[in-house]
Amino acid sequence: VQLQASGGGLVQAGESLRLSCRNSESSVNFNAMGWYRLAPGGQRDLVARITSSGTANYADSVKGRFTISGDNTKNAVYLQMNNLEPEDTATYFCRADTDFSDYWGQGTLVTVSS
Repeated sequence: VQLQASGGGLVQAGESLRLSCRNSESSVNFNAMGWYRLAPGGQRDLVARITSSGTANYADSVKGRFTISGDNTKNAVYLQMNNLEPEDTATYFCRADTDFSDYWGQGTLVTVSS
């Protein structure tokens, strides 16, 4: 498994970004995929997670603004981030879970200016 994340960047408050994460190796049956973020001085926190059956859950701080979606056939997960706030500034990491292990992609930096 090799998860490759992309889509970060510098935006102004109120703008949108879409993050993508895909397994570039052979296809694996993931139970769930998700996004976590690490802000400066903070810890890595869950942003959103989606199971292979499509059940999604979100951190309270992003509900109504972020939408997670997945594509099991592509081993991919996406995060549509709307109405971004400066507090969303962080490095975002994707994660994929199997019955036996979890895998992390490299981070992609999202910077939101006020």
